[in-house]
Amino acid sequence: MLKPMARHKPAPKFLNLLLIKLPPGGIASIGHRVSGVLLFLCIPLLAWWFGRSLESAEGFLQVQQALNSTPVILLSVLLVWSLSHHLLAGIRHLLLDIDIGLEKTAARTSAWLVNLGAVLATTWYAVNLL
Repeated sequence: MLKPMARHKPAPKFLNLLLIKLPPGGIASIGHRVSGVLLFLCIPLLAWWFGRSLESAEGFLQVQQALNSTPVILLSVLLVWSLSHHLLAGIRHLLLDIDIGLEKTAARTSAWLVNLGAVLATTWYAVNLL
């Protein structure tokens, strides 16, 4: 005879991520996913620019001009955040996978370091653009 299913608490109904107070690990995890998607979506554009820059001197100058435009400079700042956050969060996840930093305080500290490190790297890059 089959056992009746155990009753579980109902799933939370309030799922607005902008209003939920996420722990640092949650922010790092969501940032890791967002940064990975952004990096992936930029691959075709970067590959096209690279190929165009190698075609001819004219293509190189066109790419150089595009890279010096304000929208692309802003995109580069976003990509620096994406790359630094994805790298730091990836290292954090690898360490967690080998049971380093699993304790609650260590996990919170490493999540804060990932979030802060990505912001600091991006700020350093943006300041050096000026």
